[in-house]
Amino acid sequence: MAHRRDILSLMGGLILAGSTGGTAWTQTPFQSRRIAVSVRGQGPDLILIPGLASTAEVWRGTATRLERRYRLHLVSVRGFGDLEAQDNGSGPLLTPVANDIRRYIAEQRLNRPAIIGHSMGGQIGVRVAADAGGAVGRLMTVDSSPFFPALISPQATTADVEPLAQVAYQALQFLGDDVLLARGREMGVELGGASDALFGSIGWQGGDRRVLAQALYEVMTVDLRPRLADVRVPVTVAYGWSPDDASPRSRADSLFRSAYARLRSPATFERIEGAEHMVMIDQPTRFLAAVDRFLA
Repeated sequence: MAHRRDILSLMGGLILAGSTGGTAWTQTPFQSRRIAVSVRGQGPDLILIPGLASTAEVWRGTATRLERRYRLHLVSVRGFGDLEAQDNGSGPLLTPVANDIRRYIAEQRLNRPAIIGHSMGGQIGVRVAADAGGAVGRLMTVDSSPFFPALISPQATTADVEPLAQVAYQALQFLGDDVLLARGREMGVELGGASDALFGSIGWQGGDRRVLAQALYEVMTVDLRPRLADVRVPVTVAYGWSPDDASPRSRADSLFRSAYARLRSPATFERIEGAEHMVMIDQPTRFLAAVDRFLA
């Protein structure tokens, strides 16, 4: 496929965007060997789901701004950061995680919570909304696509990406969680200065090798576009955008609109100028304004 290197570079950017540090929030009594959930604030229920290799810590700035108006349920996937993998250490990952979030909603008797998911967390949010019916109120995905390779090559298929996903899986599983930086060029991947900047500022949180490898593999290969028709709640899609024609982000409008074209009702699109993949960290004020519109 002509854009193989670009696709792997995109995937590298996704996993190199984790947040450092551990969560300091009080855990709920909810029992799960897939996720940990912490709760803070008061008001309508809002679930925040982080991306690949991130924990709930990635939402700290957002949570501080929202906790006076909403009861926040901050999800962390076991096996990311310092969390023990437990049941995420074997077998499929993202569907069981989505199932436990739906179970959390039911057992905690949340009242049609809104969901905001970043990157991989947006894909999980799509799964939850598609399966939960009326139990979810609305969904925002943040720099997330139901099929990430289509953001690079709209004609990409799972079959196209499968060999690349196998390389990424084996690299993380057997060579270590820093391999996409340390040996990127050997794998034919040019991560470049943007990923170096992420390492220097936001940081690579890492986690259990097997969980990281499985999550990246699923994010690369699972196409959730057919599930969009099952999402019956309002959807907002937020993403980084640039007015500079030389930037890949200048094409974001058309790519994200195409990605979510199969929704029953048209999504609301929020382009966040000046943001890259970590939208809520890159442009927190503009992102919070989009969240306010989403929750209004």
